[in-house]
Amino acid sequence: METSQSVPELVAAARADATLAEARISDVLTLMGGSEGSDAQQQELRSATVALELAAVDVFSAFEARMQHHFKRGPFSRKLKALLLEAGEVDLAERVHQHYLAINVLKHGTGASYRELRDAPGLFVMKPALDVIADEEQPQPGLVDVTVAGFFAGLTKVILEAYEFLESQ
Repeated sequence: METSQSVPELVAAARADATLAEARISDVLTLMGGSEGSDAQQQELRSATVALELAAVDVFSAFEARMQHHFKRGPFSRKLKALLLEAGEVDLAERVHQHYLAINVLKHGTGASYRELRDAPGLFVMKPALDVIADEEQPQPGLVDVTVAGFFAGLTKVILEAYEFLESQ
């Protein structure tokens, strides 16, 4: 039986996957040279973007699952935010909350998290809900633009900071 990975190990693996997806995105955008590109390039761009979204959702979900034991019951992210605020870690609490909302939007689409992020000062690049077209045969990038430079690095930095905070409690 394989030993379970720690949160830092999960983050390192997720960063490696994200780096590959980000490189694919960059390469395709370079090849497209500012044009719409071919159908194959558009498909490759969609595929790499969806892979980056899945990596973001997976690493945040794994973080929540691994760290849930710090709270008796209830929604992990709300409990974490409250604990951080109580400890005076206001900036980290806000960043955890914003990233939680972004991941929630990637998982569930429009709803309360989407509206809160859309109406918040621009930590993330949001896409209007009408721009995202559902197509069961072609996976489509979601409502949060994960291709923006620093999105994944920011997410994993927040996860590691929150992990360190919880482990020091």
